[in-house]
Order: sequence, then structure tokens, then C-alpha cells
Amino acid sequence: MKIHIRKERPPAWGERRLQTKRVWVVPFVAIEWVWEWVAYALSNWTFLEVLDYLETFSVLIAVIFYFSESGDRVKQRHYQAWQVVNTSQGKGGSGGRIDALQELNEDHVPLVGVDVSGAFLQGVRLDKARLLRANFSAADVRDGRFSSADFSNANLRSANLRRGNLEQVSFQGANLDECDLTGANLAGADLTDASLADADLTSADLRDVRWERIASVKNANIFGVKNAPQGFVEWALKNGALRQDNGTREPG
Repeated sequence: MKIHIRKERPPAWGERRLQTKRVWVVPFVAIEWVWEWVAYALSNWTFLEVLDYLETFSVLIAVIFYFSESGDRVKQRHYQAWQVVNTSQGKGGSGGRIDALQELNEDHVPLVGVDVSGAFLQGVRLDKARLLRANFSAADVRDGRFSSADFSNANLRSANLRRGNLEQVSFQGANLDECDLTGANLAGADLTDASLADADLTSADLRDVRWERIASVKNANIFGVKNAPQGFVEWALKNGALRQDNGTREPG
């Protein structure tokens, strides 16, 4: 905010001239004296003081409008993020979808039914995302972070989830057939009614996984699974799972 200060009246020229000892300085003093009078006249012009107040008021109005329109800006940002996701649907590559999905999730926007089939989303971070009925079929999401996400009834057929953080994820009713879960962290995941036919669980961490009602593990590779719950390996082998290393089957 500018502060309007009224200046004191400058001395008369005669008085100022007497204060100047050197003749050659007089022209410069005269110029300075003229500008002092101009400044004095302007400082006492009420119109300029009003302009100062108006400037301050306009800043205040701008601040009020900025905060009042913040909701609209958020909606616009979400709209643009969804445009990126939707226009890239069915296409390979990232197409900006990693940033768009992460931004929406960080703003707690549900990603229910999102279709990123075949997309390259390696390293995407979607912790606690609501991905019910989402389509991640054939998507490359290696090293992705989905801790505590909800993939209920989602399609992850042939998805690459190698080394993914899938801790506490809900896969209830999800299709994980042919899914690559090599080295994934599935600790605490809920696999109730999920299908894992032909999935690769090599070296996956299955600590505290809910497996009792898995729909299918036919031809799923459970070689080297870590921290498997008691009874899981025996049940899986009995229901068609395999233990393979470099293509060699172990007897079940």
C-alpha cells in the first residue's frame, strides 16, 4: 500500500538562490527547485490521494475474487486431467496419464471405472486410490504404488505389476488372470473372489493375504512366494497352481 504524504511548501526562489554559493551550480539548483514545486503541488492534489486508495481497494477486490474462484480453478484442473486420461484411452504410452491420474488421486477424486488398458504407467503412485471396476488390462505399471487402493471388480488381466507395492489393496472380484506379480508386495491384500489363473506370483510377498476365497489359481506360478499364509501353498497346488523356475515344473 502506498502512503500519500503531503510535502512541505518549498522556499521562494530568492531564498533558495541566496543559499547557493557557487554560480555554476545555480542552473542545477533551479531545476531541482522547479521539481520540488511540482512535487509539492501533486502531493497536495486530493485526486492522487484518491487514486492511492482505489489502488489498494482494487488489490483487496482481486484477493477476494482469487479465493472465491478457487473452487472453479480446481474444477478446471480436474477437467483438464480427465481430458488427458480420456483422450489417451486405448492408446499405448503414457500420454501424460501418470501425472493426470496422480493429480486427481491427490485431490481425492474417485477413479472408478477409469480405462488405462495397454498404457505405460511405470512407477505411477496411486496410494489409496478408488479404482473400482477400473480397466488396467495389459497396462505396464511396474514399480507402481497402490498401497490401500481399491481394485474391487477391476480388470487387470495381463497387467504388468512387477515389484509393485500392493500392500493392503482390495482385489475383491478382480480379474488378475495372466497378471505379472513377480516380486510384488501383496501383504495384507484381499483376494476374495479374485481370479489369478495363469498369473505369475514368483517371489511375491503374501504376508497376511486374504486368500481363502480366491476364485481361481489354475496354472498360476507360485514359485518362491514369500511369507505365504499357512495352508496357502498346499491349497494352491491342489487347485492347479504351479511352481516353476526357468520353465521347470516342481512336483506339486
